Amino acid sequence: MARARYKSLVDSFAADIRAGRLTPGTRLPTHRQLAAQERMSLVTASRVYAELEAMGLVSGEAGRGTFVREISLPPGLGIDQQAVATDMLDLNFNYPTLSSQSELLRAALRQLASSGDLDALLRYQPHAGRPHERAVVARHLNHRGLNLAAENVLLVNGAQQGLAITVMGLLQPGDVVAVDALTYPGFKILAESYHLELVAIPALSDGPDLAELERLCQRCPVRAVYCMPTLHNPLGWVMSEPQRHRLVALAREHGLLIIEDAAYAYLAEQPPLPLATLAPEHTVYISGFSKNVATGLRVGIVAAPEKWIPALERAIRATTWNTPAIMTAILCEWIEDGTVMRLEDEKRQDARLRQSIAREALSELNYIGHPDSYFLWVPLPEEVRADRIAAALLKERISLSTAEPFATSAHVPHALRLALGSLPLPTLQQALEVVSRVIQLHSYL
Repeated sequence: MARARYKSLVDSFAADIRAGRLTPGTRLPTHRQLAAQERMSLVTASRVYAELEAMGLVSGEAGRGTFVREISLPPGLGIDQQAVATDMLDLNFNYPTLSSQSELLRAALRQLASSGDLDALLRYQPHAGRPHERAVVARHLNHRGLNLAAENVLLVNGAQQGLAITVMGLLQPGDVVAVDALTYPGFKILAESYHLELVAIPALSDGPDLAELERLCQRCPVRAVYCMPTLHNPLGWVMSEPQRHRLVALAREHGLLIIEDAAYAYLAEQPPLPLATLAPEHTVYISGFSKNVATGLRVGIVAAPEKWIPALERAIRATTWNTPAIMTAILCEWIEDGTVMRLEDEKRQDARLRQSIAREALSELNYIGHPDSYFLWVPLPEEVRADRIAAALLKERISLSTAEPFATSAHVPHALRLALGSLPLPTLQQALEVVSRVIQLHSYL
């Protein structure tokens, strides 16, 4: 039997199990039945089931047969992600924290408790945020190369809600949105929820293939492009200035809405200007304070031209009405007293240190990453399956993500995405050494 057919059968079973077409507890054909119906040898049929079992998708029970398991792998980043067990080493999510942050919060809460008009914090707020706080955030964004009026800034409940209100307010079901072939899973979930059609832009070594984007715009009615020009998640690239100008030119030529996701942009030192600065009339800029301050501080930023503000405000009203003033008050105080800038600088140093640990621990592997980022992309050697590695690492109490949640094209590469920002440093090194060992072990099987 051709190797490609054998692999296709494994992939077909795996897809049916993950999609729920084969439900947990389903008894699969016996090895002999499978061999007969697929016209393969008994050895090959046994190998198909062995691979599925190694991936954690089926279990063989002596004397009873082979059964579909409850899927043990977390289903991927985003809304479907299962909580990580307390004894699991988490290389899936990034929630970088510094030792001083708890005391900062205590001090901020004491200061807030002794401030003047506490009643104002308990009332409904303007949908886009209080004017003086929008002005504070606008000034903060000057450090990222954005020159914005307060009226162009909206405060939302985290960057994910910023993406959601952009989709709700500015796009329609059926709109075609160009995205990177590997992209942030949270946007994929939004696209599915709001019935957008995603078309994939292939990746080059240093950014999206803009020639292919141009061809896409010529072939179909692309309405928007979603991109992460500064510290792309998961590939870590920072688009060059010429690339940004070319993307802006395409947006102007084809009337594209640019959705610029800058969630990790604070980590890159002196990147090129944001797309929102180069083409403010075409761009919605989205960021937040979960990564640079704290994941529990759910304050996000949406910056947009005046023409789109009313539609975005309506989307906020339809979802959360406003961002709680207690959170925005703490955040704006930290912006004004320099705490946010200090935390950003400390986290840049922390990210670099974690990257250096990764370089040492993963020295035997090829991987892709930016030296200032909190994540890595690890393409696996040929014939090494990502699901099998992830399942093996779960047995070592390590949780990470495969390429599947990030992929927007039919081709899903066998690769792993490692989030470096959550574990204590000594534990991170140990976990990465286990990852390296498991990948190398399976490379020789």
